[in-house]
Amino acid sequence: MFPYTLDNKRYHTLNYFFKTKFGCKVFKVSLNANFSCPNFQNGHGCIFCKHGSGNKLEHLSLKDQFNLVKIPLDKKWPHAKYIAYFQANTNTYAPLDILKEKYEEVLTYPNVIGLDIATRSDCLSNEILDYLEELNQKTFLMVELGLESGHDKTLKLINRGHDVNNFIEAVKKLKKRNIFTVVHIINGLPGETKEMMLDTVKLLNELPIDGIKIHMLYISKDTPLALMYQKKPFKLLTKEEYIDIVCEELEYLNDNIVIMRITGDPEKEDLIAPNWLLKKFCVLNDIDKEMKKRNIYQGDKTTPK
Repeated sequence: MFPYTLDNKRYHTLNYFFKTKFGCKVFKVSLNANFSCPNFQNGHGCIFCKHGSGNKLEHLSLKDQFNLVKIPLDKKWPHAKYIAYFQANTNTYAPLDILKEKYEEVLTYPNVIGLDIATRSDCLSNEILDYLEELNQKTFLMVELGLESGHDKTLKLINRGHDVNNFIEAVKKLKKRNIFTVVHIINGLPGETKEMMLDTVKLLNELPIDGIKIHMLYISKDTPLALMYQKKPFKLLTKEEYIDIVCEELEYLNDNIVIMRITGDPEKEDLIAPNWLLKKFCVLNDIDKEMKKRNIYQGDKTTPK
């Protein structure tokens, strides 16, 4: 049996990580702190992004957003703990005093045991990094960086706004400060082959990352990607192709890396394609079945760091 799971998975689950670290049920609560993104200054932003990322509750206070999720969960899991997840847009893209105010406010909420901050590799000044290091001494801290692809050609195509080297340097700076670092990648970006997607994972496996979120590219309405797809449709991965790629990517990832997400999660009303992503749990189950069929586990094709 794979050691880093509580539910018979063949990869290192987030549920296992939280239960082992904190000894109880832990939930992440997504928050929208009304931050923007520097990439919006370069036009629309990333071509797949629709008016920013994350939840759309910016009209509510952080506390109201938090309670909207927490109160129902408390009824079922009265002893649960929470990690406040600053998800929407770029959550270090603000003056330091504003970041401090928002981060430290949520740490006063009942049963909050940590922070998860989603940001970009080009939005981590030394001043902010030093503050994150201080914060990491006070609470459990995770920092999530979007990379999407390990290929500069692809990053340019999707209007990412930074290159691979900028990302690598940011990971090194975070890990120098002993901060838990999570990376996002997207499978199925225009022009990428299976080999290119695997190369992205192999690159990440050589870096000191702690967790990864694997997404499937989907096309949302009212995005530059949707216009591109409309003018000249490009091939999207089938469910079978995606599952095949994810299974092999997991084999190339060290087994100490936490798999925090393993598929996309589009909103039905915005989705143009592919429709198979709407059946999230079917995709997750099919990944499990395929790994069992192949008799493979995370880390089979690599050695631990």
